[in-house]
Amino acid sequence: MPPADIYILQNSKGMKIQFFSAKPYDKQFFEQYNSETGFELEFLETGLRPGTTSVVERGAAVCVFVNDQVNAEVIRALAEKGVKIIALRSAGFNHVDLDAARAAGIRVCRVPEYSPEAVAEHAMALLLTLNRKTHKAYNRVREQNFALNGLMGFNLHGKTIGVIGTGKIGRAFCKIAQGFGCRVVAYDIFPDEQLRQAGVVYETLEEVLRISDVLSLHCPLNDSTFEIINKNTLQLMKPGVTLINTSRGRLINTKDVINALKAKQVGLLGLDVYEQEEALFFRDLSGSIIDDDVIQRLMSFPNVLVTAHQGFFTEEALSEIARVTLGSVARLAQGSEPENTAVILV
Repeated sequence: MPPADIYILQNSKGMKIQFFSAKPYDKQFFEQYNSETGFELEFLETGLRPGTTSVVERGAAVCVFVNDQVNAEVIRALAEKGVKIIALRSAGFNHVDLDAARAAGIRVCRVPEYSPEAVAEHAMALLLTLNRKTHKAYNRVREQNFALNGLMGFNLHGKTIGVIGTGKIGRAFCKIAQGFGCRVVAYDIFPDEQLRQAGVVYETLEEVLRISDVLSLHCPLNDSTFEIINKNTLQLMKPGVTLINTSRGRLINTKDVINALKAKQVGLLGLDVYEQEEALFFRDLSGSIIDDDVIQRLMSFPNVLVTAHQGFFTEEALSEIARVTLGSVARLAQGSEPENTAVILV
């Protein structure tokens, strides 16, 4: 008879998946799509980090989100528990030590694309809200203040929008921006020929920064993009530039952007991500004192809009995340590979 761990992996029916950093909507969508796979699902509000690995059950698969800490220490602890699968219910994977997972013989899968349009549309929502100040108008009218002073925006039509990163999300954003009649310029180390044929003009990074009225970030976080927005690159931009980030918080040096806001080099700033978001986002802290002085300063600006990493948060995206994640775990547990090779990281 094979060892117990191997037996569990060969029979996914009844296999347990433990979800860390789980929210009610995770439970709703994963339970809805679990009828075909028949896993035992356990949803834990706690995040996965070195101090919480004790709750992992032997032989279970673990499912994590973007703010969980899946470093070498955590992976060693998971390997000792007989964990063979780590499933990321996200596209990004910079929070996982893939080399450590590979050395431990743990398979890692992700959801490479769930709804590029969801994030791209949220980026445009941030831009439109900041520009036309609909959030401020909403609060005014509720107080029976119908004055227009202070609510002036600008036409997007005819403006130059720069897009850094033209993967699936960046591509979707380019198409949306073109629909508004914008001139779209882009930077990517792998230009998209279909976008180029559709009228998107690829330029060097420096040129995109120099000529854009609006700049939207859609690139992954890696060594070459870490803090790609910093005091040096900010100085290349047009005075009063609008900056939108729905990708990864560490693409921006927040302190440098605060200085640029104070100097009016950045005119509008929309963020759905933040470099220290793991201590804040996805939790209700309305009754707490937040000791993060950087984000407190950031949110004190009237021309800054921060949302709590909700770009992915649509019914279509959550359905796809649940479907792909459960399907990938089922295939890995049975010893086969998911059909989409982009799902597998290790």
